[in-house]
Amino acid sequence: MAGITTQAMASLRRRTGGALFARVAGPDGPRNRMLIHSTPGPRWFAPDSAIRRVHADSSMFIGGLSALLLQSLHPVAMAAVAAHSGFRGDPWGRLQRTSTFLATTTYGTAENAQSACDRLNAVHARITGVTDEGVGYCAADPHLLLWVHVAEAASFLSAHQEFGAHPLTPRECDDYVADMARVARALGVPDAPRTLRELHACLAGYRTELRCTPAALETTRYLLLQPPVPLAALPFYSVLASNAVSLLPRWASHELRIVRSAWAERLLVRPLGAGAARLIRWVMAQPRPLTASGTLPEKEERT
Repeated sequence: MAGITTQAMASLRRRTGGALFARVAGPDGPRNRMLIHSTPGPRWFAPDSAIRRVHADSSMFIGGLSALLLQSLHPVAMAAVAAHSGFRGDPWGRLQRTSTFLATTTYGTAENAQSACDRLNAVHARITGVTDEGVGYCAADPHLLLWVHVAEAASFLSAHQEFGAHPLTPRECDDYVADMARVARALGVPDAPRTLRELHACLAGYRTELRCTPAALETTRYLLLQPPVPLAALPFYSVLASNAVSLLPRWASHELRIVRSAWAERLLVRPLGAGAARLIRWVMAQPRPLTASGTLPEKEERT
């Protein structure tokens, strides 16, 4: 009986992990995973680097949502996303492209990582427009790219420190920010922060530019109240989303008109978030989980 139970649990784990991987990585996920992890050659980051540890962890599910909410507060960046990203019409496609890019730059060969950045740079160069307030923009603008970068880096790291299996030391946090700066430079951001202190200072420097526009409010409602997930998955998604909100700076959630309760976050939201992260981590702990924890040869070079 115990054997049957064990087999059933293993089967459930395998099916659930496979379904989650398929949803996040897309139909080309298995092929991309093999290409990313199995192609020989030097990598940008060593196997024990901080960026690999952070991006390997299930806390990225919470950090990614938090980053989207925070990024929406830049009016110009939000206008570009709303007009060109297709996140409402094809949310899973956008997630799959983003996860593949993160996996390629974090774990792929240096050549493939640079190619991924070059392709994204070409896309950014074609994205131009004017906001509803008459402000012209180009997605290749280093100032806008820097905002997207620091919002992501801060959100990913914050989620890892709160929900990750092995939080980083202060020195490793600096290492993570420096690793992320390597990717940012390849995307046309020459002055990305390289320490946690610089990252916080850079975020603070954008504060006067940030506010909640109708597009940001629509995005917030979409992510929190009308997410593109099956009805059965809504309770679990709600746990992830509420924890993404809990990681936002207080001023950011206030701008987005999100009501928060400190005691509820401490006593209910954060414990549920930790449990959700552990569950995802367990489900994805397959021989080749998601896009984030494949290993590379011991003698792999770093560029």
